[in-house]
Amino acid sequence: MTAATGIPLRLGVNIDHVATLRNARGGADPDPVRAALSAQQAGADGITLHLREDRRHIVDADLPGVMNAVSIPVNLEMAATAEMQRIALAHKPHAVCLVPERREERTTEGGLEVAGDASRLRDFIAPLCAAGARVSLFIAPDERQVEAAAKVGAQVVELHVGAYGEYCTKGNDAARDAELRKLFTASALARHLGLEVHAGHGLNFANVGPIAAIPEVVELNIGHFLIGEAVFVGLNAAISEMRRQMNLARM
Repeated sequence: MTAATGIPLRLGVNIDHVATLRNARGGADPDPVRAALSAQQAGADGITLHLREDRRHIVDADLPGVMNAVSIPVNLEMAATAEMQRIALAHKPHAVCLVPERREERTTEGGLEVAGDASRLRDFIAPLCAAGARVSLFIAPDERQVEAAAKVGAQVVELHVGAYGEYCTKGNDAARDAELRKLFTASALARHLGLEVHAGHGLNFANVGPIAAIPEVVELNIGHFLIGEAVFVGLNAAISEMRRQMNLARM
C-alpha cells in the first residue's frame, strides 16, 4: 500500500457537536455558525452538518444560517426520508450525504444499505441531483455496496472507516490491516466506476495517516474529534494540526 502523491486532499469539518453543546443548555451558545466560520478561517474546505430526525445536533435553522455565513461548500448529512428530501430541495446545499439513521444510536453506526434498497434510493436521489446537489452515499467498504452506489446515480461514496478506527484504538493490528485493505480495494473500485471517494467517521491525529494515504480518497470528513480537541487547543489549532497530518500522509 503506497501513499498518494501530489493529489489534493480536502478536509470537511463536521460541526454537529458544537450544536450538541448548545442544545445541552437550550440557549444560543456555542453558536454552530461561529464554529463554521472559524473552521473556514482555519482552512477547512467544507462544512458538514447532520440534520437528524430527532434534531439532537443541528436544528433546522442552522442549515440556512451556516449556508448564508460561509463561502465554502456545505455538506448536509441526512437520512433518506421524505422530510429530509424536502429540506434539502428547499435549501439546496452544495452536497447531500445519505446516511443510515436509527433513533437509539449515539452516532452513525454503519454504512447505508444501498444494494438492498437500490430502487427506492435511485428514485430518492434523482430529484436531488436534478436540483444541483452532489449526492454522496455513506457506505461500508464493501464492493457490493460500491457497485450499487454507482448504479443508483450517486456521484460520491463516503467510506465508513469506523471499524478501522476501533481496531487502531484496541491495538488489533491484524484486524486493522485487514480493514485497511478493504478500504483500499473499495476506493479503487469506486474510482474505477467513476465515483468520487471520501472517507470519515472516527478519525483522529493518531489514525488519519493511512486513510489520508489512500490514493483515490479526495476528502475526509471529521467532526467529533476536532470539536473535542478544540476544548484543549482551540478549533483553529485542531484543524491546522489535522491538515498537517493529512498533508504528511500525502507526501
